[in-house]
Amino acid sequence: MSGKADPRTAGEGTTSRARLDRGRGALGPALELVHTGRAPTRAVLTAELGVTRATAGAVAAELEALGLIRVDARPGAVAGSQGRPSHRLAVAESGPVVLAAQVHADGFRAALVGLGGRIVATAPGCETVDADPAKVLGSVVEAGSELLRTTGRRCVGAGLAVPSAVAEPDGLALNPLHLAWPVGAPVRRIFAECVDAAGITGPAFAGNDVNLAALAEHRHGAGRGARDLLCVATGHRGVGGALVLDGRLHTGSSGLALEVGHLTVNPEGRPCHCGSRGCLDVEADPLAFLTAAGRDPGPEVSLLQQANDLIRNHYDDPAVRTATEALIDRLGLGLAGLVNILNPDRIILGGLHRTLLDADPDRLRAVVADRSLWGQSGGVPILACTLDHNSLVGAAELAWQPVLDDPLGALAQ
Repeated sequence: MSGKADPRTAGEGTTSRARLDRGRGALGPALELVHTGRAPTRAVLTAELGVTRATAGAVAAELEALGLIRVDARPGAVAGSQGRPSHRLAVAESGPVVLAAQVHADGFRAALVGLGGRIVATAPGCETVDADPAKVLGSVVEAGSELLRTTGRRCVGAGLAVPSAVAEPDGLALNPLHLAWPVGAPVRRIFAECVDAAGITGPAFAGNDVNLAALAEHRHGAGRGARDLLCVATGHRGVGGALVLDGRLHTGSSGLALEVGHLTVNPEGRPCHCGSRGCLDVEADPLAFLTAAGRDPGPEVSLLQQANDLIRNHYDDPAVRTATEALIDRLGLGLAGLVNILNPDRIILGGLHRTLLDADPDRLRAVVADRSLWGQSGGVPILACTLDHNSLVGAAELAWQPVLDDPLGALAQ
């Protein structure tokens, strides 16, 4: 027998190995396409990845074997497509989850979130936040652990959203102004320690709540399809902003970009926590609205809910309408300045700002157009955020990212 390999067999082996290598390299991009709903069928996946049908089929089968997606052999056609309908692709409903947590001025919440931004289970929210971040994060992780015990789901990571700029690389909460936490609290380290102590597997992450809301909306909500997306939102207190550029969250050199709450929109306005006066943070948040409307905030529900309910249910009240218009004008002034600097192709608004947009969309859009060069030249679409609990979903996106980057490697850990 000759010691030389059959060139036909050798060629087939090389081709097979090359196809396998290409397929493994495409696992992450393929999972992200299914995760964000951009590849509803195997035919679309093939086109988006730029691979052969055989390679796309192998990639989909591998992701299904990992328990991450479901391949439905019943054909499904994408609207407007031609030719034979392709297999449907969807995230696996019974697949792994991540623990997502959010802390804000009026409490905290824990949830389990699957691929596709699906909230699988939530724990009852707490309405008080201790001054010790370790106690708060310990409690929220304990709530998440109970959800995992109850559901029996596999957890592959954890993400935390906080109402503060989070400095990188150390994960420090630099300005938790509406919490009694110390400035510079190492929230990521504390959260990771709590997650590890609870026996929850996978890496732990932390980020600013509005940044994470923007990330979630870009992948699953009102920001889908935008290249340069500006998100401005009120939480339960204060105003935050975030920017997604070319599909990636822009956090600056150390995680502190887009502190839009400290844009001055009323030079003679209220003193701000930052030492300035008339910042968006104190001129266009729920407390500012309630004060302008002549209402004393009550303890029964959050400031955000009180402000939203007042606009939705009592807009005919002259004091409420006047306060709404004043906040719309201040918000519009701030947005116009951001449009002039950033030139986004879409703006999305969350929290109280979404309610202001719903109350008088023409007024807000007119203010932005009147004050911005780019607005006058055609207008920037201004839309409402569409996801419930988008900061929670965004916290989950942080935890899912290692899986999206390398499904085989992340799940092997």
